[in-house]
Amino acid sequence: MTAAAVTSPDAVAPAVTTVELPDSPGLLGLLPSAGALSWVRRGEGLVGWGEADRLEVSGPGALAEAAAWWADRSAALDVDDTVRVPGSGPVVFASIAFDPAAGTSVFVVPEVVVGRRDGVTWLTAAGDADPRDLLAGDPTPLPPAPTRLRYADGALDPASWCGAVAGAVRRIGDGDLAKVVLARDLLVTADVPLDTRRLLARLAARFPDCWTFAVDGLLGATPELLLRRTGRQLSARVLAGTAPRGAGADDERLAAGLLASAKDLSEHRLAVDSLVRALDPFCTALSVPDGPSLLTLPNVRHLASDVTGTQRRSGPGGRAGLLDLVDAVHPTAAVCGTPPELANALISELEDMDRGRYAGPVGWLDARGDGEFGLALRCAQLDEQDPRTARLFAGCGIVAGSVPAAELAETQSKFAAFQAALES
Repeated sequence: MTAAAVTSPDAVAPAVTTVELPDSPGLLGLLPSAGALSWVRRGEGLVGWGEADRLEVSGPGALAEAAAWWADRSAALDVDDTVRVPGSGPVVFASIAFDPAAGTSVFVVPEVVVGRRDGVTWLTAAGDADPRDLLAGDPTPLPPAPTRLRYADGALDPASWCGAVAGAVRRIGDGDLAKVVLARDLLVTADVPLDTRRLLARLAARFPDCWTFAVDGLLGATPELLLRRTGRQLSARVLAGTAPRGAGADDERLAAGLLASAKDLSEHRLAVDSLVRALDPFCTALSVPDGPSLLTLPNVRHLASDVTGTQRRSGPGGRAGLLDLVDAVHPTAAVCGTPPELANALISELEDMDRGRYAGPVGWLDARGDGEFGLALRCAQLDEQDPRTARLFAGCGIVAGSVPAAELAETQSKFAAFQAALES
């Protein structure tokens, strides 16, 4: 295992204070120009800034190490939390590598968190300052919006990526596996630095039903909830199977076609089954819908299933924390394939790129063990060295019957989610 790298072991705050706020400021509007942390949907969720502590970890057992680090750190704090709802008190934001054993996962404890849940707004501060004094906002004005964007192929050009899809379909036809998710990247360079605040605001406005996230330069709007834990209650939203949007009657035709598509329904069932198999040992009961519904977004539609469960009180499943559960369910067939070991090996063989934290779990965890993790989809990684550049990601589930040109078009539709934030 690669040793955890905590940048400031002496920075653990002696006190964490949470107070309720009488007003309800727009969460994303509070974020500073640098170091933004976000998990927001329809105006509720969490934003944070500043860095009270940080963990970067990789290697076998990375998430177990992170869970132990967070438990030890939380136990050492003097917490004054009068709000006491999920997300109040100490919170860590996390962006986990697609392959936690090989990639680097990042955990950031903010100095300041502002949250809203069920109409209640609160502020949490690390240290001895009056939390209310920390809401002055960032005086740094937004830089000009980009007027020119230059796109370039990432690891594979479109023709090469279609060749990879065709290779995957052949392997599926040979019976090697049932599904594999193949992704591609796209590089963008703007004429001015890209501002996280503007991008997040545009993503949230265009995709209000998605979770708008930002952790350590990875930001996006994901429609997929990997796992939420509130006490013993667990929930997830599984997405697999996608169709583009159309105009008028064509849009209705595309929606009906997605619900009737044997290929997409099969892909969706594989994703649901993989999540249920992983969660079942931890739960007394799981509720799974008989079939998927449609999730309609501005650029695409997805087949969606909301799965809920109750975690066991005792036994191995009863003692598992949220990071343990995330470790057990990730990667699902929705972002990897079936069976996951063979799919992951084929991804490494065909994609020709390092996913990094793309398609990995992203979200937050509080000191009580409650939290929410989505999958880092419809996202981009901003370049630390050149703030004008970013790397966009999009992927598709490949199953028997997948057509390379159609899968390429699906990635273009998914790229459009972040491109809209860049270009509007």
